[in-house]
Amino acid sequence: MARRKENLSPEIVNRGVENSGPYAGSPTFFVRVRRGLPDFLSSVNLKYVKLGYGYLINHGFYIAGLPILLVIFGTQIWKLTRDDFPLKYDLMNIIFFFVFLFLFVYIYLDLTPRSTYLLDFACYLPPNELKITNEEYIELAKKSGQFNDKAIEFQQRVLKNSGIGNETYLPRVIFRPNFKKDLRDGREEAASFMFGAVDELFATTRVRPKDIRILIVNCGVLNTTPSLSAMLINHYKLSHRIQSFNLGGMGCAAGITAIDLANDLLNAYPSSYALVVSTEIISFTWYGGNELELLLPNCFLRMGAAAVLLSNGLLDRWRAKYQLKQLVRTHKGTDDRSFRSIQLKEDIEGKLGLSVSKDVIEIGGHALKANITTLSPLVLPVSEQFHFFKSLLLMNRKGNSSKPYIPNYNLAFEHVCILATSKKVLDEIQKNLYLSDEYMEASRMTLERFGNTSSSSIWYELAYLEAKGRIKNGDRVWQLAFGSGFKCNSVVWKAVRNVRQLRRNPWSWIN
Repeated sequence: MARRKENLSPEIVNRGVENSGPYAGSPTFFVRVRRGLPDFLSSVNLKYVKLGYGYLINHGFYIAGLPILLVIFGTQIWKLTRDDFPLKYDLMNIIFFFVFLFLFVYIYLDLTPRSTYLLDFACYLPPNELKITNEEYIELAKKSGQFNDKAIEFQQRVLKNSGIGNETYLPRVIFRPNFKKDLRDGREEAASFMFGAVDELFATTRVRPKDIRILIVNCGVLNTTPSLSAMLINHYKLSHRIQSFNLGGMGCAAGITAIDLANDLLNAYPSSYALVVSTEIISFTWYGGNELELLLPNCFLRMGAAAVLLSNGLLDRWRAKYQLKQLVRTHKGTDDRSFRSIQLKEDIEGKLGLSVSKDVIEIGGHALKANITTLSPLVLPVSEQFHFFKSLLLMNRKGNSSKPYIPNYNLAFEHVCILATSKKVLDEIQKNLYLSDEYMEASRMTLERFGNTSSSSIWYELAYLEAKGRIKNGDRVWQLAFGSGFKCNSVVWKAVRNVRQLRRNPWSWIN
């Protein structure tokens, strides 16, 4: 059996000068081979293609059925001309016809899933005193006494190549000598994040807190009793009828998971407001030890939170910014390597930290490949789908070794917001999906300015596009996020009007 071709990344590493043996005094090197993103050109799993086309067919009934029915009823109404209206139809027939028409339209609208609209969102901007440069990060880490020289050197090297700038935000409490996670500090940090974002959102939309029917909060590591969602209910005195949910342990992809849950709940409670709050508490993700695989999140994760207001009310379409078009979630948790790639664990000293596997980029690549294979039939133009589907048919013929056609995703979306994890991950995704620098700009700018704010990162990226005035009526925005488990989630929004928002925007200073 032919061995599967892997996408490997060789790296020459200097081991220094040998101290003893026959090669004493000579410099030595070794080659380290790491797995990168899988080659998207090598194979396509047909079950994900079938899943995507299944979604398309299921929703196609509503798309294709409505025009046909409108034509039928239009033909009947056309017959009711002004001249022969009173002659051919008596009053009872006319009443019966319009009652039947009203009931039919009512039942059709009731059975058809309502569109979900994004009215607005807000991103929390921490105070300036929490800004930190990469140099200051290293100095504070040294003074904290939490790390040995090897751990300091590792963090310094990671920060240098991370793509993170010198204006991100971190709580200074984590650099205290003998720092220990404190529930009170965690609650205070969560309150400042969440309340700050939600206050901005209510001020922008002028929606009253008591009108919120659905509340979903996602935070990966900090899970308190009462929950974070209960904190919001208590602070804003939300309605006693509130449907409240608190998602934990789902990582950076949890923000899109929360949008999916909100969309389902809005179908159960139509014409309601759903509030989604996405955040991560840095003082609880912080690791104060020396195991290198637990130190990576320290270097990338930064403070941030986002609050999103959704509705499926028919009248809310006229004041909304975006309409939800597609949402695809991919979970690879059945694979043991994927399941263990990102996990909260203790080191040998009992200190908690987020462990990130060396294979996480390869694992994330496989999840991304499955996700976009499912998403493609839902978003690609007909011409791209034709070439893609034709290549699949040819590829699966016996003896055919040709590679599948990789669609041009630049034709599917006007804007892309990819979770700002690290410079290396963004480089790999851009290379494999053939995305232009313009499509990657929002992700790279967010990584530089705010760092990886976990599940809220994709909202800072969308806020960047709004501040730059790039969102036009009809534009499609693809938000893509990864998370522990391992998960890869996609959501596609369509702008229902031109959007340019500088007021109450964390990027209000840009032109």
